Amino acid sequence: MNWRATALKANGTKNWQAYKGGTPLKILLRAFLLTPFAAFLVAGAFSQPQQASPQNQNVQIINMTARKYKFTPSPIHVKKGTKVELRITATDHNHGFKINVYPDGADTKGAPGLVFTSPRGCWKLRKGQVTTIDFIAETPGSYPFKCCVFCGFGHMGMKGELIVDE
Repeated sequence: MNWRATALKANGTKNWQAYKGGTPLKILLRAFLLTPFAAFLVAGAFSQPQQASPQNQNVQIINMTARKYKFTPSPIHVKKGTKVELRITATDHNHGFKINVYPDGADTKGAPGLVFTSPRGCWKLRKGQVTTIDFIAETPGSYPFKCCVFCGFGHMGMKGELIVDE
């Protein structure tokens, strides 16, 4: 009688003889072989294939800086229908970024010309950190932007322009 059968018999289990032929080595070997297979099946059941969606293929990434009363580059040109990713870094101290969602001269009652993933009135730009702003440029036109965190004497002149072309 092996150790497992002895343990089962000691606990009063009647089926102790069913375990008589199994050795701990055989049991460990079976567990060792079956565990990776089971993990593979479970992982496959919950994973989804990584495919590029049409939205991700048409992304325009624009790296910008905000420093001492100016945004660089400005003006910025993008094509209508483009998903835009602005990556803005404040280089001298904290700034802000606010952009009109309607083009200059457009009716503000309809759908906005810029559709943001996470709309805000003012994005805070922390010194030395990259702030990412995602949107889709839906309507052609000129969209002014400005600093919305007071940054000194030239703050009122810290402006720029995004132009959505046909």
